Formats: sequence, structure tokens, C-alpha cells
Amino acid sequence: MNTSQQIPLYYDPYKPEIWQDPYRILKRLRKEAPLYYNEEYDFYAVSCYGDVAAGLMDAATFSSARGNIIELIKSDFQFPPGIIIMEDPPIHTAHRKVLSLLFTPKNIHHLEGKIRGICSQCMDTALEKGHFDFVTDLGAQMPMQVIGMLLGIPEQDLHHIQEITDATIRAESGKPINAETSICDAEDFEGYIEWRQKNPSDDIMTLLMNTEFKDDTGTQRKLTLEEITSMVMLMSAAGNETTSRLIGWAGKILAEHPDQRHQVADDRSLIPAMIEEVLRFEAPGAHAARYVTRDVIIRNQTIPKGSVVDFILASANRDDAIFENGDEFNIHRRNANAHLTFGKGIHTCIGLALARMEGRIAMEEVFKRVRDWEVDYDKAEFSPTTSVRGWDSLPAFLSTR
Repeated sequence: MNTSQQIPLYYDPYKPEIWQDPYRILKRLRKEAPLYYNEEYDFYAVSCYGDVAAGLMDAATFSSARGNIIELIKSDFQFPPGIIIMEDPPIHTAHRKVLSLLFTPKNIHHLEGKIRGICSQCMDTALEKGHFDFVTDLGAQMPMQVIGMLLGIPEQDLHHIQEITDATIRAESGKPINAETSICDAEDFEGYIEWRQKNPSDDIMTLLMNTEFKDDTGTQRKLTLEEITSMVMLMSAAGNETTSRLIGWAGKILAEHPDQRHQVADDRSLIPAMIEEVLRFEAPGAHAARYVTRDVIIRNQTIPKGSVVDFILASANRDDAIFENGDEFNIHRRNANAHLTFGKGIHTCIGLALARMEGRIAMEEVFKRVRDWEVDYDKAEFSPTTSVRGWDSLPAFLSTR
């Protein structure tokens, strides 16, 4: 008898031994229970690409207004306005339109030189010390500096901001996030905003203060202090965590695939494709939960109104029906960019172009200096949080060029 058939199928994103390497179970979910119900935590899990993509596109049925994490939805926590990933239309549409003006391709392109300078300095500083950690020396440094530069947060305060935004997604190993600590204290950011009101600049914070928009009532107005604060908090957290995880995963995966690493080292034009495949293979945002607004049928089963559904992006990204040999890492995969790591529909990540650029530049700067490395797993630390998935620390033994 097949071993997988002997062991009862159980999926639980809070169980560390599952979450650190979930893919064997995710494959079983797609095959045996594409719509799965977890009785202990009372949520449904959707794992096949087609079902996940369709669900993310149906924002009316699968609402984000109560949050996008299982435990936050269940807490019925009231989120402040301006956190667009936790809003539904029409207010989501109005707020997203404001932010989208700030993340245009033109604006992102102008950042390339500054991002490269930050990555170069991070790499050189680490190599001078004689040891290198993909996360603590690069992945956790560069994105926060970029976000600080964009928002206008003083460099000396970035470490504090990083600590408080990290704390919002931290959870004790094996336990859900505490809803009461899932949102930063607004006072941590209001001081920056009030100072910037008196000292305007060319940063995003100043632009948010001066932008007029038509809100969900049709009123033409400027953003309130609460809305600006929420947007700044969101960008501080989201802009740091996911890119940090991406760089950590790139370091780990390439260490485990030396042949493909050498191909990239010899031809750095492969880096964008490699980044896309890393995003598919190990999604930093591995799942996205939604609140069900009406009875809905998936896989001939009815999910009742008021339920919580967890769309497992990491599973959809490895669905063999879409990605041939989905559990294999392949930098030459032609459709890697069909992954759902950045979401789909109205909640597609607004900073995806920036994340791709940061990942690309970071690995370009790595490969300028390094061709070979091995991960020091004895000192590596996997993050206990479930809202994003990845490494808190990934030290490596390097062979420099």
C-alpha cells in the first residue's frame, strides 16, 4: 500500500513540520482533497491552480474586508481605512488608484541606480567581514532602505520601523497570529507624517498628503491622516518582508541547484527568469485567506456563507496541470510568470514591479562577486510566522570570484 494512503491527510499552516516543507502534503491535497476542510481551525483550503485563480478573481464572493489571514478574519478585527489589501470595492478601488499613481513603471525605473548602490554596499560590507547571510546582510537590509527612501523615513530610524513592522506578522511557532498585535501602533508613524507636513519633500509621504482623489461616496478630497498612516504602515511592512524572503529563497534554492546557479553566473541575463522561477517555486506569500460572502460551490461542494477559505498560492504554483513537473526548479521554464505569488485580480500586489527589480538587482550584485556557495544550515533560522514564509537567517559559505 502507498505510504501516503496509509497516513491520514492533514493540512495545517500552523504546524511547523508541515509549514517548513509543505509540498508533499500540498500535492496530496490537489489530488485527494482539492477542497479541504480543517476542523480544528474551521477553514477551507483550496489548492489547485484553476480554483485558486478563480477565487482570487471573485472579490465579491471572497471578500478581503475582514483581512487576508485566517486568524484575522475570524477575529472580526476592524481595520483602519487605507490598508488596501484588507478592503473591498468601492473604497479599495479609490485607495488603490491613489497608490497606483506612485508605483508607475517610470517611477520604479528611476530607482534602479539607488537600489544597486544599496545592494553593492550591503555585499561589500558583508564580504569585508568575511561572512555573508542572504537575509540579515542583504534581504533584510536593502528592501527596508528602499522603502525608507521612498517614504521619507530617516535612515537612523529604519531599524526601529523594521522591528515594529516585523512584529505585526510574527507568531509563536505552531500558533496563529495575535489579531490585537497584527497592526502597527499608528503613533509610530504619525510623528513622521506630521513632521513631513511641515517639511515637504519629493517622497511618497508628501505625495500622499497632497493627492486629491474621489472616494467611495463620490467626494473629491485629500486623504485623512488615518488613511495616510495606514498606507505608510502597509508599504513599510509589505515592502520589506516579501522581498527579504525572496532573496533568502534565491540563496537557498541556487545553493541546492549548482548546475543552474553556474548557468546564471555565466549568463546574468538569466537572472530575471531565475527570479520568476524562485517566486513560483517558493512563494514568500504562500497563501491568501478570504471571507465567504455567500454560499458558493467549489468542486461540487458547498462552502457556506460566513466561512473562511484559504487559497494556497504555494500549491497552485506547483500544480502539474499548469506547470510541467511543478515540483522541479527550472530557470528555463517558459511559463514561470504564470505563478500566483503576487495574487490575481483586484488585489494583485501593487509593488510587484519593485519587488522583481529588487530581487533582480540583489542577485546581480551577488553574482558580480560570488559564483559558488553552500548554506550553513546549522545556523540558518526558519521564520515561525505563517503570513509570509521564509528564512530569518540564511548564512552561506562563499567562494568569491
